[in-house]
Amino acid sequence: MPTTPVSESLFRLGLNEALPISEEATTSRVVVNNDALRTVIFTFDAGQLLTEHASPRAVVVTLLEGEMDFSVGERTERMAAGDVIYLAPGERHALTAVTPCRMQLVMVEDRTSPRE
Repeated sequence: MPTTPVSESLFRLGLNEALPISEEATTSRVVVNNDALRTVIFTFDAGQLLTEHASPRAVVVTLLEGEMDFSVGERTERMAAGDVIYLAPGERHALTAVTPCRMQLVMVEDRTSPRE
């Protein structure tokens, strides 16, 4: 996977056109990837889901388009475009797209912990 240098600025333009919402599919594209963070754009057709999972990194999820049901532990909320969720490292979560959706996920490296 290509690495985005932390010391260089970057434009990633035209992502909506490059990553359209596909019928009956979930797609993703990594747009930034380095030691500080990783940003991924996802698209989901209505009814698509991600089963429960966790990330070792802190995660910020922003719903850019559509509606989805997002579960964190036992709590489920209906997200709409513009809504944001912060997930602590290791937090179990899952989602189901209610309508076609576009979502941005940013995983942040914890630079306060020693690296393995």
